[in-house]
Amino acid sequence: MKVGLIGIGKMGYNLALNMKDKGHEVIAFDKSLDLVKKIEEEGIKGVSNIKELVSLLPQKRVIWIMVPAGNPVDETIDLLYDVLDKEDIVLDGGNSHYKDTLKRAQLLQKKDIHLVDIGTSGGMDGARNGVCTMIGADDEVFKYIEPILRDISVDKGYIHTGKTGSGHYVKMIHNAIEYGMMQAIGEGFEMLKKSPFELDLVDISRVWNHGSVIRSWLMELTEQLLLKDPSLGSIKGKIKSSGECIWALHEALDMGISTPVTALSQFTRFSSENEDSFSNKIVAGLRNEFGGHGVTKKE
Repeated sequence: MKVGLIGIGKMGYNLALNMKDKGHEVIAFDKSLDLVKKIEEEGIKGVSNIKELVSLLPQKRVIWIMVPAGNPVDETIDLLYDVLDKEDIVLDGGNSHYKDTLKRAQLLQKKDIHLVDIGTSGGMDGARNGVCTMIGADDEVFKYIEPILRDISVDKGYIHTGKTGSGHYVKMIHNAIEYGMMQAIGEGFEMLKKSPFELDLVDISRVWNHGSVIRSWLMELTEQLLLKDPSLGSIKGKIKSSGECIWALHEALDMGISTPVTALSQFTRFSSENEDSFSNKIVAGLRNEFGGHGVTKKE
Protein backbone atom coordinates (compact mmCIF):
# COMPACT_ATOMS: atom_id res chain seq x y z
CA MET A 1 0.00 0.00 0.00
CA LYS A 2 1.17 3.54 -0.74
CA VAL A 3 0.85 5.71 2.35
CA GLY A 4 1.43 9.38 3.04
CA LEU A 5 2.90 10.09 6.48
CA ILE A 6 2.72 13.53 8.07
CA GLY A 7 4.95 13.91 11.12
CA ILE A 8 8.24 12.00 11.33
CA GLY A 9 9.28 12.68 14.90
CA LYS A 10 10.15 9.91 17.36
CA MET A 11 7.08 7.77 16.66
CA GLY A 12 6.43 8.73 13.04
CA TYR A 13 10.03 8.08 12.00
CA ASN A 14 9.96 4.56 13.41
CA LEU A 15 6.53 3.84 11.95
CA ALA A 16 7.82 4.87 8.53
CA LEU A 17 10.69 2.38 8.79
CA ASN A 18 8.27 -0.30 10.03
CA MET A 19 5.98 0.26 7.02
CA LYS A 20 8.93 0.21 4.62
CA ASP A 21 10.19 -3.07 6.08
CA LYS A 22 6.76 -4.62 5.49
CA GLY A 23 6.79 -3.67 1.81
CA HIS A 24 4.64 -0.54 1.93
CA GLU A 25 5.67 2.59 0.05
CA VAL A 26 5.86 5.65 2.30
CA ILE A 27 5.93 9.29 1.28
CA ALA A 28 6.85 11.42 4.28
CA PHE A 29 6.45 15.09 5.21
CA ASP A 30 7.45 17.07 8.26
CA LYS A 31 7.83 20.78 8.97
CA SER A 32 11.43 20.01 9.90
CA LEU A 33 13.47 19.74 6.72
CA ASP A 34 16.21 18.04 8.73
CA LEU A 35 13.82 15.19 9.59
CA VAL A 36 12.77 14.93 5.93
CA LYS A 37 16.41 14.63 4.89
CA LYS A 38 17.02 12.06 7.62
CA ILE A 39 14.14 9.84 6.49
CA GLU A 40 15.30 10.11 2.87
CA GLU A 41 18.62 8.59 3.95
CA GLU A 42 16.60 5.50 4.92
CA GLY A 43 15.31 5.14 1.36
CA ILE A 44 11.92 6.76 2.02
CA LYS A 45 10.73 9.55 -0.23
CA GLY A 46 10.39 12.90 1.51
CA VAL A 47 8.45 15.91 0.28
CA SER A 48 8.51 19.61 1.16
CA ASN A 49 4.77 20.23 1.59
CA ILE A 50 1.42 18.51 2.07
CA LYS A 51 0.11 19.39 -1.37
CA GLU A 52 3.03 17.56 -3.00
CA LEU A 53 2.48 14.57 -0.72
CA VAL A 54 -1.19 14.34 -1.72
CA SER A 55 -0.35 14.64 -5.44
CA LEU A 56 1.90 11.58 -5.28
CA LEU A 57 -0.73 9.26 -3.80
CA PRO A 58 -3.25 7.21 -5.83
CA GLN A 59 -7.00 7.76 -5.57
CA LYS A 60 -8.55 6.67 -2.30
CA ARG A 61 -5.49 8.12 -0.65
CA VAL A 62 -4.34 6.93 2.76
CA ILE A 63 -2.64 9.59 4.88
CA TRP A 64 -1.35 8.86 8.37
CA ILE A 65 -0.93 11.83 10.74
CA MET A 66 1.61 11.54 13.57
CA VAL A 67 1.74 15.05 15.03
CA PRO A 68 1.16 16.26 18.62
CA ALA A 69 -2.45 16.35 19.84
CA GLY A 70 -4.39 19.60 19.75
CA ASN A 71 -3.81 22.49 17.36
CA PRO A 72 -1.19 20.68 15.22
CA VAL A 73 -3.80 18.04 14.31
CA ASP A 74 -6.44 20.68 13.54
CA GLU A 75 -4.00 22.63 11.37
CA THR A 76 -2.99 19.49 9.49
CA ILE A 77 -6.60 18.41 8.90
CA ASP A 78 -7.55 21.90 7.71
CA LEU A 79 -4.77 21.72 5.12
CA LEU A 80 -5.81 18.22 4.05
CA TYR A 81 -9.47 19.25 3.79
CA ASP A 82 -8.58 21.64 0.99
CA VAL A 83 -6.65 19.12 -1.12
CA LEU A 84 -8.25 15.71 -0.50
CA ASP A 85 -11.12 14.14 -2.44
CA LYS A 86 -14.13 11.95 -1.78
CA GLU A 87 -13.30 8.53 -0.25
CA ASP A 88 -9.79 9.55 0.81
CA ILE A 89 -8.79 8.29 4.28
CA VAL A 90 -7.05 10.23 7.05
CA LEU A 91 -5.57 8.28 9.97
CA ASP A 92 -4.81 10.14 13.20
CA GLY A 93 -2.29 8.02 15.12
CA GLY A 94 -1.59 10.55 17.86
CA ASN A 95 -3.07 10.91 21.35
CA SER A 96 -6.02 13.09 20.37
CA HIS A 97 -9.00 13.56 22.68
CA TYR A 98 -11.80 11.42 21.29
CA LYS A 99 -14.24 14.35 21.39
CA ASP A 100 -11.89 16.34 19.15
CA THR A 101 -11.73 13.30 16.86
CA LEU A 102 -15.52 13.27 16.53
CA LYS A 103 -15.56 16.97 15.59
CA ARG A 104 -12.83 16.46 13.00
CA ALA A 105 -14.68 13.49 11.54
CA GLN A 106 -17.79 15.65 11.07
CA LEU A 107 -15.72 18.27 9.25
CA LEU A 108 -14.12 15.78 6.87
CA GLN A 109 -17.45 14.04 6.27
CA LYS A 110 -18.67 17.22 4.51
CA LYS A 111 -16.42 16.15 1.62
CA ASP A 112 -16.99 12.41 2.17
CA ILE A 113 -13.46 12.04 3.51
CA HIS A 114 -13.04 9.34 6.15
CA LEU A 115 -11.28 9.86 9.48
CA VAL A 116 -9.80 6.88 11.28
CA ASP A 117 -8.54 7.27 14.84
CA ILE A 118 -5.70 4.99 15.86
CA GLY A 119 -4.69 4.64 19.47
CA THR A 120 -1.01 3.76 19.22
CA SER A 121 0.95 2.06 22.00
CA GLY A 122 4.31 0.38 22.38
CA GLY A 123 6.62 3.38 22.41
CA MET A 124 9.40 3.94 19.90
CA ASP A 125 10.46 0.28 19.94
CA GLY A 126 6.90 -0.80 19.18
CA ALA A 127 6.58 1.73 16.38
CA ARG A 128 9.74 0.32 14.83
CA ASN A 129 9.26 -3.41 15.38
CA GLY A 130 5.56 -4.04 16.05
CA VAL A 131 3.10 -1.52 17.41
CA CYS A 132 -0.13 -2.07 19.34
CA THR A 133 -3.06 -0.32 17.64
CA MET A 134 -6.64 0.43 18.62
CA ILE A 135 -8.62 1.50 15.56
CA GLY A 136 -11.87 3.46 15.38
CA ALA A 137 -13.38 3.39 11.87
CA ASP A 138 -16.39 2.45 9.76
CA ASP A 139 -16.36 -1.25 8.87
CA GLU A 140 -15.62 -0.80 5.15
CA VAL A 141 -12.82 1.69 5.80
CA PHE A 142 -11.26 -0.60 8.39
CA LYS A 143 -11.27 -3.52 5.94
CA TYR A 144 -9.49 -1.35 3.36
CA ILE A 145 -6.66 -0.31 5.70
CA GLU A 146 -6.48 -3.53 7.73
CA PRO A 147 -3.60 -5.06 5.69
CA ILE A 148 -1.16 -2.31 6.64
CA LEU A 149 -2.33 -2.25 10.27
CA ARG A 150 -1.88 -6.01 10.49
CA ASP A 151 1.60 -5.75 8.96
CA ILE A 152 2.98 -3.06 11.27
CA SER A 153 1.36 -4.31 14.49
CA VAL A 154 2.80 -6.93 16.80
CA ASP A 155 1.18 -10.38 16.54
CA LYS A 156 -2.42 -10.15 17.84
CA GLY A 157 -1.71 -6.48 18.58
CA TYR A 158 -4.42 -4.64 16.66
CA ILE A 159 -8.15 -4.31 17.19
CA HIS A 160 -11.04 -2.64 15.43
CA THR A 161 -12.63 -1.05 18.50
CA GLY A 162 -15.71 0.22 16.70
CA LYS A 163 -16.86 3.45 15.07
CA THR A 164 -14.77 6.60 14.71
CA GLY A 165 -13.68 7.96 18.07
CA SER A 166 -13.52 4.61 19.82
CA GLY A 167 -9.84 4.04 19.10
CA HIS A 168 -8.76 7.24 20.81
CA TYR A 169 -11.19 6.58 23.66
CA VAL A 170 -9.69 3.15 24.32
CA LYS A 171 -6.15 4.60 24.14
CA MET A 172 -7.13 7.31 26.64
CA ILE A 173 -8.17 4.66 29.15
CA HIS A 174 -5.03 2.64 28.33
CA ASN A 175 -2.87 5.64 29.24
CA ALA A 176 -4.77 6.21 32.48
CA ILE A 177 -4.07 2.60 33.47
CA GLU A 178 -0.43 3.09 32.48
CA TYR A 179 -0.19 6.07 34.86
CA GLY A 180 -1.43 3.96 37.77
CA MET A 181 0.86 1.03 36.99
CA MET A 182 3.96 3.19 36.80
CA GLN A 183 2.98 4.96 40.02
CA ALA A 184 2.72 1.63 41.84
CA ILE A 185 6.12 0.51 40.53
CA GLY A 186 7.71 3.78 41.56
CA GLU A 187 6.29 3.67 45.07
CA GLY A 188 7.28 0.04 45.55
CA PHE A 189 10.86 0.64 44.50
CA GLU A 190 11.18 3.62 46.79
CA MET A 191 10.17 1.34 49.69
CA LEU A 192 12.76 -1.23 48.57
CA LYS A 193 15.45 1.44 48.35
CA LYS A 194 14.71 2.78 51.85
CA SER A 195 14.31 -0.64 53.49
CA PRO A 196 16.57 -1.77 56.40
CA PHE A 197 18.11 -4.35 54.05
CA GLU A 198 20.84 -3.98 51.42
CA LEU A 199 18.64 -4.88 48.47
CA ASP A 200 19.79 -5.08 44.86
CA LEU A 201 17.02 -3.28 42.97
CA VAL A 202 18.30 -4.41 39.57
CA ASP A 203 18.20 -8.08 40.58
CA ILE A 204 14.76 -7.67 42.16
CA SER A 205 13.33 -6.07 39.02
CA ARG A 206 14.88 -8.88 36.98
CA VAL A 207 13.53 -11.74 39.09
CA TRP A 208 10.08 -10.14 39.29
CA ASN A 209 9.94 -10.33 35.53
CA HIS A 210 10.41 -14.11 35.55
CA GLY A 211 7.24 -15.81 36.68
CA SER A 212 5.92 -13.24 39.17
CA VAL A 213 2.38 -11.88 39.04
CA ILE A 214 3.66 -8.38 38.20
CA ARG A 215 5.98 -9.39 35.34
CA SER A 216 5.58 -6.93 32.46
CA TRP A 217 7.32 -4.74 29.89
CA LEU A 218 7.30 -1.94 32.45
CA MET A 219 9.23 -4.19 34.82
CA GLU A 220 11.72 -4.98 32.04
CA LEU A 221 12.17 -1.25 31.51
CA THR A 222 12.61 -0.75 35.25
CA GLU A 223 15.52 -3.20 35.17
CA GLN A 224 17.03 -1.39 32.16
CA LEU A 225 16.62 1.97 33.86
CA LEU A 226 18.29 0.84 37.09
CA LEU A 227 21.11 -0.91 35.24
CA LYS A 228 22.06 2.44 33.70
CA ASP A 229 21.94 4.34 36.98
CA PRO A 230 21.02 2.36 40.15
CA SER A 231 20.58 5.49 42.28
CA LEU A 232 18.93 7.53 39.49
CA GLY A 233 21.09 10.34 40.78
CA SER A 234 21.47 11.92 37.36
CA ILE A 235 17.80 12.87 36.96
CA LYS A 236 15.16 14.75 38.89
CA GLY A 237 11.83 13.22 39.82
CA LYS A 238 9.79 15.65 37.73
CA ILE A 239 7.10 13.77 35.82
CA LYS A 240 5.46 15.53 32.90
CA SER A 241 1.77 15.02 32.17
CA SER A 242 0.62 14.77 28.57
CA GLY A 243 -3.10 15.08 29.29
CA GLU A 244 -4.69 11.71 28.62
CA CYS A 245 -5.08 10.86 32.31
CA ILE A 246 -6.85 14.16 32.96
CA TRP A 247 -9.24 13.40 30.09
CA ALA A 248 -9.94 9.96 31.56
CA LEU A 249 -10.64 11.49 34.98
CA HIS A 250 -13.17 13.86 33.41
CA GLU A 251 -14.89 10.85 31.85
CA ALA A 252 -14.93 9.05 35.19
CA LEU A 253 -16.48 12.07 36.90
CA ASP A 254 -19.14 12.37 34.18
CA MET A 255 -20.01 8.68 34.58
CA GLY A 256 -19.83 8.66 38.37
CA ILE A 257 -17.08 6.03 38.43
CA SER A 258 -14.60 5.96 41.31
CA THR A 259 -10.99 5.96 40.03
CA PRO A 260 -8.81 6.80 43.05
CA VAL A 261 -5.62 5.18 41.71
CA THR A 262 -5.87 7.08 38.42
CA ALA A 263 -6.56 10.34 40.25
CA LEU A 264 -3.67 9.86 42.66
CA SER A 265 -1.23 9.11 39.86
CA GLN A 266 -2.21 12.37 38.15
CA PHE A 267 -1.98 14.42 41.36
CA THR A 268 1.45 12.91 42.01
CA ARG A 269 2.61 14.21 38.64
CA PHE A 270 1.49 17.69 39.64
CA SER A 271 3.28 17.47 42.98
CA SER A 272 6.43 16.08 41.35
CA GLU A 273 7.26 19.61 40.24
CA ASN A 274 8.25 20.22 43.87
CA GLU A 275 9.13 16.74 45.17
CA ASP A 276 12.31 14.95 44.08
CA SER A 277 11.48 11.48 45.40
CA PHE A 278 12.95 8.17 44.20
CA SER A 279 9.49 6.94 43.20
CA ASN A 280 9.06 9.97 40.96
CA LYS A 281 12.49 9.34 39.45
CA ILE A 282 11.38 5.80 38.57
CA VAL A 283 8.25 7.05 36.80
CA ALA A 284 10.09 9.85 34.99
CA GLY A 285 12.77 7.39 33.93
CA LEU A 286 10.24 4.82 32.71
CA ARG A 287 8.54 7.43 30.51
CA ASN A 288 11.91 8.15 28.96
CA GLU A 289 12.63 4.43 28.45
CA PHE A 290 9.49 3.56 26.52
CA GLY A 291 8.51 6.82 24.87
CA GLY A 292 11.61 8.96 24.74
CA HIS A 293 9.88 11.57 26.91
CA GLY A 294 12.32 14.11 28.28
CA VAL A 295 13.68 13.94 31.82
CA THR A 296 14.99 16.81 33.91
CA LYS A 297 18.69 16.31 34.49
CA LYS A 298 20.33 17.26 37.77
CA GLU A 299 22.78 20.13 37.47
